[in-house]
Amino acid sequence: MQPMIRLSAAFAAIVLCAPLFPHDMWIEPSSFSTETGRILSVRLRVGQDLLGDPLPRDPALIRDFIVEDADGRRPVIGRDGADPAGLLRVASRGLHVIGYHSNPSTVELTPEKFNQYLKDEGLDAIIQLRAHRNETGASAHEMFSRCAKSLVLSGSLPAVEGDRPLGFTLELVAERNPYTMRPGQDFPVRLTYEKRPLPGALVVAINRLNPSEKQAARTDGDGRVRFHLRPGGMWLVKAVHMIPAPAGSNAQWASFWASLTFEMRTVVAEAAD
Repeated sequence: MQPMIRLSAAFAAIVLCAPLFPHDMWIEPSSFSTETGRILSVRLRVGQDLLGDPLPRDPALIRDFIVEDADGRRPVIGRDGADPAGLLRVASRGLHVIGYHSNPSTVELTPEKFNQYLKDEGLDAIIQLRAHRNETGASAHEMFSRCAKSLVLSGSLPAVEGDRPLGFTLELVAERNPYTMRPGQDFPVRLTYEKRPLPGALVVAINRLNPSEKQAARTDGDGRVRFHLRPGGMWLVKAVHMIPAPAGSNAQWASFWASLTFEMRTVVAEAAD
């Protein structure tokens, strides 16, 4: 198990001043627990510390906007320019995995903003590479993509199935269903990049009821971390991975932002491991 780092008194909430700045992005459904036949609103949010601005539906940005359940995979529908960005009719009982995978956006950041962002997201390898290239004092051209997921439970009984990989470039996969966890159980998560485990990446968990008190750990050799999440409120688990941008992309760096949202019930269900 990786050692857990407690992050307290973190950043003050920041109002998004530029829509293309690569802040956290997450999926926020109208409910994390619903009955079959209901229609859920699927909102996209961009911000920090779970304070976010709406991200309306933009077909130019959408690579995948889907939901997968026991019956298979289908698109999340919606009206262009609308917030919420998607609507979903819950057709069956069980765990529904909602996913949003964006096309890349580009941004140019000042040296100060880019260096602080690398530090905040634990991108030590990029910090070292920039220093090796004598670029620490240079601005940065970045292309970034979103890889967001959300777990929604349909039905009054716990779902027996768990999270499913959706094949996103960077992806967080819950290895225990949060809706069937017993008190005291750890929440294991696996991070993959291009469908392979990503070791050494910083993964952060944030709770809406107390977003300034974060939990963070780096992935082990199998791309896994474990968190001890208290019940109550929405949780956001997030990670960022960055690589040198491909030649011809008009950017120096390419980043991928993974997120996973779900709710931890105040009274969790009894379930077998």
